[in-house]
Amino acid sequence: MSYTKLDPTDFVVSTDSITAPAWSSNQPTLSTLFTASVAATTAITQNAFYLNVYQTASTAAGAAIQFSIAYGHLYGSGSPYFNTLVPGVSPSLTTYRQYRTLVYGTELTSSNQGFNFGGTSTNANDIWAINVDRNRYKESLFPGTFNLQLTGPGGSTIQLTDNSNDVTTVTYLDCGRVFDIVNGANGKANATSFTGQTGIGRTSAGSYGFFLPDIGTIILNPAALALPATAGGIALTPNTATNPNTLYYSVSNNLLYNAISASRNFQLNSQESVSSDYVFVRIKNADYNYTTNPTIIEPTSGSLIYSTLVNSPQTYITTVGLYNTNNELLAVGKLSRPLLKDFTKEALIRVKLDW
Repeated sequence: MSYTKLDPTDFVVSTDSITAPAWSSNQPTLSTLFTASVAATTAITQNAFYLNVYQTASTAAGAAIQFSIAYGHLYGSGSPYFNTLVPGVSPSLTTYRQYRTLVYGTELTSSNQGFNFGGTSTNANDIWAINVDRNRYKESLFPGTFNLQLTGPGGSTIQLTDNSNDVTTVTYLDCGRVFDIVNGANGKANATSFTGQTGIGRTSAGSYGFFLPDIGTIILNPAALALPATAGGIALTPNTATNPNTLYYSVSNNLLYNAISASRNFQLNSQESVSSDYVFVRIKNADYNYTTNPTIIEPTSGSLIYSTLVNSPQTYITTVGLYNTNNELLAVGKLSRPLLKDFTKEALIRVKLDW
């Protein structure tokens, strides 16, 4: 077997950013939404914490979770207590603290510190979290592609997007990049004014939430969505009852699900960086013109079986193998068709390794 030693200049590394629709079957807009049926029970199950949303009936072939909805409250309201003897400790409290730690980290000034959405000094006592399924967003969500229309109980609608195309300096927290969610489309805020708004595309309660592309999460601000339409909201008010009797699911999770499914307009793209290692294999005119297959040699005389190959040899290159210094095969590249090689020809084969 013949080998050619590669030089350092034969290797080139390149990184490309690839974007694609986040939803199943590469659908750019999630327009059909379904949840799984939940049997009534008096026990607190996962349904008290979050609600999974599918692109088709959960029992249908090809059904896949697209995202999950979770409601969190700083004081544990809106969901039943784990133990009635311990007031306030509930799934909503667990959810709130989980996302607060995820976004802000563990260095909190107070155990009662809440989310602070842009444009206001007031901390929010509750949140809605939309977690995009891990398979959907790959490396991260693509800023500027988030478009979500919500419809309130009275029929009013609001169009939400991140403000990534409006900001000049990106904010970073423990969760990575943070963008405000505003009224608008395609990463730009709508300049339309609302009563008491604190900034372009915001409300008197601040922004509509946080867009967190690096962890595939969208945090919504219930205080902004609960405002009337004239103030920029859709009168979408979560259930903040203390220790409600409904134990097997969260009313607030279903409330947001209904607002999303009523509009049937949720657009989102994923983004990932694919690194490619290009290896340039250069074959000079005098190389690889004779096969190393021993069957080409006549065993008794030691001459070539085909005399025409003595002065006019030719081979066909079909495969490139990459070996390390220990002569161990690391990768194999197949050509789309055999490449004719003789003394009158040289070849340059580019091998691409994605990782």
